[in-house]
Amino acid sequence: MSNDPLLQPYQLKHLTLRNRIIVTSHEPAYPEDGMPKGRYRAYTVERARGGVALTMTAGSAAVSKDSPPVFNNLLAYKDEIVPWIREMTDAVHEAGAAIMIQLTHLGRRTRWDKGDWLPVLAPSHHREAAHRAFPKKLEDWDIARIIKDFADAAERMKAGGMDGVELEAYGHLIDQFTSPLTNELDGPYGGSLDNRLRFCFDVFRAMRERVGEDFILGVRYTADECLPGGTGKAEGLEISRRLKESGLIDYLNVIRGHIDTDPGLTDVIPIQGMASAPHLDFAGDIRAATRFPTFHAAKIQDVATARHAIAAGKVDMIGMTRAHMTDPHIVRKIIEKREDDIRPCVGANYCLDRIYQGGLAFCIHNAATGREETMPHAIPKAAVRRKVVIVGAGPAGLEAARVAAERGHEVVVFEAASDPGGQIRLTAQSERRREMIGIIDWRMSQCEKHGVTFHFNSWAEADTILAENPDVVIVATGGLPHTEVLSKGNELVVSSWDIISGDVKPGTNVLVYDDAGDHAGLQAAELIAKAGGKVEIMTPDRAFAPEVMAMNLVPYMRALQKLDTTFTVTYRLEAAERSGNQIIAHVGSDYGGVSKQRTVDQIVVNHGTIPLDDLYFELKPGSKNLGEVSYDDLIAGAPQTVTRNPDGTYQLFRIGDAVAARNTHAAIYDALRLAKDI
Repeated sequence: MSNDPLLQPYQLKHLTLRNRIIVTSHEPAYPEDGMPKGRYRAYTVERARGGVALTMTAGSAAVSKDSPPVFNNLLAYKDEIVPWIREMTDAVHEAGAAIMIQLTHLGRRTRWDKGDWLPVLAPSHHREAAHRAFPKKLEDWDIARIIKDFADAAERMKAGGMDGVELEAYGHLIDQFTSPLTNELDGPYGGSLDNRLRFCFDVFRAMRERVGEDFILGVRYTADECLPGGTGKAEGLEISRRLKESGLIDYLNVIRGHIDTDPGLTDVIPIQGMASAPHLDFAGDIRAATRFPTFHAAKIQDVATARHAIAAGKVDMIGMTRAHMTDPHIVRKIIEKREDDIRPCVGANYCLDRIYQGGLAFCIHNAATGREETMPHAIPKAAVRRKVVIVGAGPAGLEAARVAAERGHEVVVFEAASDPGGQIRLTAQSERRREMIGIIDWRMSQCEKHGVTFHFNSWAEADTILAENPDVVIVATGGLPHTEVLSKGNELVVSSWDIISGDVKPGTNVLVYDDAGDHAGLQAAELIAKAGGKVEIMTPDRAFAPEVMAMNLVPYMRALQKLDTTFTVTYRLEAAERSGNQIIAHVGSDYGGVSKQRTVDQIVVNHGTIPLDDLYFELKPGSKNLGEVSYDDLIAGAPQTVTRNPDGTYQLFRIGDAVAARNTHAAIYDALRLAKDI
């Protein structure tokens, strides 16, 4: 038996959990037709195989038709979900883990123009800022119907083999009843705390009658909304006591904060640059006050923090949810005393930001997450050892090197710079985004462990590569900033990279023209503003920085608004000309009929990159495949076997920004799906 606090079993009612680490409920947006089919099942089972004690599925499966998902959630109100749930729960149980599901009615946290176009409803007419729908105020028949819907859904989940159900209260309909900010009902469900809690207890009572005592019921709820006039800590403690004393539930899953705005959501689920485990002590206060099983998760991204949470008695079970999206095998690596091999969560929040924009949840630097059917988390050995030469030690090149080395190949990497990292090294110069360097540091440590040879400060020519007698060449040279976007005056602008790297001093009156919409534009703007410059961020798009996405935008806005930054949308920078020691910026609009000017002392352009691909084209004629990639095989996760030049002596591929300007995840995915079959 281990004496590691994280590896101790925990008895939750009749259910024995094999350790103290859980994956809390989250919706990766993998359902197909509202069902947990192949992708969803493979993702969930991988974490069970990795050793987690309990995995909770669904960031709130919908129990009613008038709770339409705003992204791709499970539909627990459909009977057809039961066999799909059974396939998933059987596989998780076979892997030794317990499994639960989170159920909800979204209330006002959705839109009327989703699903069946039914009215959004809530205990008041107040709309939620995040989803903007004005709700119908609940009637008595709505309440009765929804209570039955919860019970029906719980019964389906038990029939599907779930070990239990957790209710999603915070921000959703149950919390909308509980909070004085959102409940304006009269009578039995509004007014006093007793009345505001009645709906929650009626739901639990109906579910318990349906599923019996040999089924776990829990609740994830906010015990402090951190909003004036909302549920405060004192009332939250009282709610916690009443939840325990009800005898209807088996554990508390504690949240602090509110999620009705992007800033509120980001404080509940912190991203990189924000404090780790900011609500852990608060959860500990709830556990101490109630002496009741307590769960918690909120930026518990490393094993040391999780171990402290259990050892200090803050909670009984600790959630490492985004961390398990990054590495599903955390527990197995702890057991095997391989904590140094755990792929670190860097808090980039690419996972959550994608789902809130309607995409699938993917980890920024584990491209196998969500693709378990075709991409491996553990890299198998190759049958034949080959020589793989990689040019570039950014995220794409390092991922290719790591994967090829784990395959057992001889791997040599050439890098023109003195250090690895590429664009990520630029990104990590921001204090708030320094965690990004973990993407590079982890890969370097894995490459060194597997014997990769690195040549830094080495500008690789074609002769350099050919002298290595490679079987495979992977060009991961990235790109250079593209600033040639004006009809005239391109020589007067600098790139966002120039500012971020420190190669160019920030101006005092600066126009940042952001036509890429990614982090680099805002990062440059923040550096200039913090240096005392007056900044205007201009974009031809309807919204600025769309590639940054909602939760990552929050810290930028908190910084830039305080520094009096101006944001200008739907205007295009067309030209620039010198006027003394100033620059006149000529501004137009894609909508037509507009001609404006700005007088500034610096123009910063953020317009992506142009591939640095000369070496690739030099090497192309001597390659077996002439650089061709079979997209069908690439998509299917199959080996590349294209041969177009029988006289070629090596396979040649290029990946990442050496192909086209994209992002870190795309670069790493390129590398994984090519290198895994070499």
